[in-house]
Amino acid sequence: EEEKENGGMEAWERAYADERSWEALQEDESGRLRPIDTKTLVHAQYRRRLLAASRIQKGLIRYLYVVIDLSRAASETDFRPSRMVVVAKCVEAFIREFFDQNPLSHIGMVTIKDGVAQRLTELGGSPDSQIKSLFGKLECSGDASLQNALELVHGYLSQIPSYGHREVLILYSALNTCDPGDIMETVQQCKKAKIRCSVIGLSAEIYICNHLCEETGGSYTVALDESHFKELLLEHAPPPPAIAEYATANLIKMGFPQRGAEGVISICSCHKEAKVGGGYTCPRCKARVCELPTECRICGLTLVSSPHLARSYHHLFPVTPFNEVSSMPTKWSQKLSQTCYGCQQSLVTRGGKSDPHVSCPKCNQHFCLDCDIYIHESLHNCPGCESQ
Repeated sequence: EEEKENGGMEAWERAYADERSWEALQEDESGRLRPIDTKTLVHAQYRRRLLAASRIQKGLIRYLYVVIDLSRAASETDFRPSRMVVVAKCVEAFIREFFDQNPLSHIGMVTIKDGVAQRLTELGGSPDSQIKSLFGKLECSGDASLQNALELVHGYLSQIPSYGHREVLILYSALNTCDPGDIMETVQQCKKAKIRCSVIGLSAEIYICNHLCEETGGSYTVALDESHFKELLLEHAPPPPAIAEYATANLIKMGFPQRGAEGVISICSCHKEAKVGGGYTCPRCKARVCELPTECRICGLTLVSSPHLARSYHHLFPVTPFNEVSSMPTKWSQKLSQTCYGCQQSLVTRGGKSDPHVSCPKCNQHFCLDCDIYIHESLHNCPGCESQ
């Protein structure tokens, strides 16, 4: 009965599965153990991301293929319960964050196993359909072939219009690659087609992955644990800096379709079948599509909605990074703001010192660390500046 309760795990496995609680402690000045201040650590990571993303041109219309390694190496259990399960769970969070940050972009998925690369989903703008397809095909077997994956993705991304930023994100578990030909030629083909390739490794650093990222302008990182892997993955959600030689200005024709009336039967151009109600009507050819953003299958017009354009605006004109305000004695803190301008929580501790917080350089209003993250990553407007 005890084995059943613990899932049949050994004693050392149960201790490891307990999230290694000793790592959540640190020693203070007097030698006593206390919990780690995770709030300050999270804010420090956020500040690094914010300061790294300075005012640079970004690729707002992205066409990204996520290549997932489902070879035999993905069944390893160094990530609990396995690499495959951890990757699938983190990819789900990444897809939702990707569409939140890139409403005009498209994403597709490719799997590699048994030495073969297969396209799991086409490039599309629906997170739910992508996630549903991913969890329906989770099986590990055989070896991984990096060359086959790159050639498959190159064939699809080379047809993307010049205004689209072509990207590949490879989640690689294996320590080798079983290729049918010269992979160096494939790397040069991707470089010539202006495809930015990035790799996140789950085992150890591999030379060919590093070479691929250096040649195509991508990034290569290796995850230490599950939380680090998720952090590395989510760093690819915001639009990356546009490479100077690829960043050419283009005018793009877009259509803003109207939503179809409920109860009307029409043939869907996406699924080639009759559907009742809903959907959107292309303003040029009057064809019906199910979801936005997409390209009309009949006339090729890019179809978006006005909220998609509005949500892309903050990447062009981001909120100015706030200045950090250090803790001060009581006589100084009384002159400053006593509460957060956003959530109205007190910024002064019981000892008379002010909590670590930030201030807007334009309106000089003070905000707590949580509001700082919320304003820059979700709201994209400063409440103090807007109220003026």
